[in-house]
Amino acid sequence: MAVDTLYFSRDTKVYIKIGAAIWEVPVLDGFSFSQATNSTEVTLAEMEDSSGVSKRGRRMFNDSLAPVEWSFSTYVRPFKSAGTGSGAANDAVAHHAVEEVLWALMVGDATYTSNDFTGFTRDATDLDISFANSNTTTLGTADIFFSLDDAGDNPQVYKIASAVVNEASIDFDIDGLATISWSGFGSTLTSDSKPTKTVYEDVDATDNFIRNRLTQLTITANDTSNFPGSGSGVYTLTLTGGAITISNNITYITPETLGAVNTPVGHVTGARSISGNFSCYLGLDSNTNTGTSTDFFNDMTAAGARSLITNSFSTAFKIGGASATPRMEFAMGTAHFEIPAHGIEDVISLETSFHGLPSTIASTNEATIKYVGAA
Repeated sequence: MAVDTLYFSRDTKVYIKIGAAIWEVPVLDGFSFSQATNSTEVTLAEMEDSSGVSKRGRRMFNDSLAPVEWSFSTYVRPFKSAGTGSGAANDAVAHHAVEEVLWALMVGDATYTSNDFTGFTRDATDLDISFANSNTTTLGTADIFFSLDDAGDNPQVYKIASAVVNEASIDFDIDGLATISWSGFGSTLTSDSKPTKTVYEDVDATDNFIRNRLTQLTITANDTSNFPGSGSGVYTLTLTGGAITISNNITYITPETLGAVNTPVGHVTGARSISGNFSCYLGLDSNTNTGTSTDFFNDMTAAGARSLITNSFSTAFKIGGASATPRMEFAMGTAHFEIPAHGIEDVISLETSFHGLPSTIASTNEATIKYVGAA
């Protein structure tokens, strides 16, 4: 039989469904989805009988399906809803993000009512996303659809049922656009029909991309005695690169019934983890040298700092600039910093790792995320 249709990754669109709402989420090249099988091998190993025969056979049994693994990347794309028209994200002038449904899955139960998610605070000024609802054993789920040859007459659609977001990584490639790499799991992978999108405002816009080169970083020590910085504990560093990774450390539960191919029945969250790193040039101010990268290293390695096994810095990444629109702000009130390491290249740099920690071990205030869209 002749094959007259082949599927190409560049013809694919991704849709995410929660309840009756279906978002179109534009993704970048390099997406993936797959579901492996867990199997058991039974082999024979015996000595030879009187006729010199030794059985050497084997049998295979499919035990269960592993959780579906999926991943893709999106651009960071804030926008201000027009409040009208087909696919509008809101019925009022409020700030949104094309990829916001994924944040809803990352930080809480992803309940969607009245054009909004649990844990989101939005108005005509900005969109704020917190982790206040994330201290749960399970997170919200959605159905993710990969529609291959989406615009063709015979699209092949794969549905990941009960999908969860496990990890998100924000990249600071200096010459690129702000992107988020998403990955997660699901219960089953099946063929399905193409969904009809209901929320797709600004997915084709050209004014809601963010340039990483405009990103600014400010670090303010909560202990200004050991980390004086510019006199008030402030260090202002110019980035050359970096990343922030948020992980829910999810595991899946699968039954082990004999005589059946079992499928995963649900997920369980692990410890919430926010960590990252950034690099900057090793710079010296010949006048005061307060709050520079050399000052930051000197303060981090001074006797007073070395007597501390923990530290706390209020840290703010303003992706796209301090006041520009669109932009994304990622703030950590009590981040712990490791001692910076030197990178020996043509221009000497400092490379620093950090961890977003809550103010108390049971709190959920490790970080807050703010989106400000273009008008």
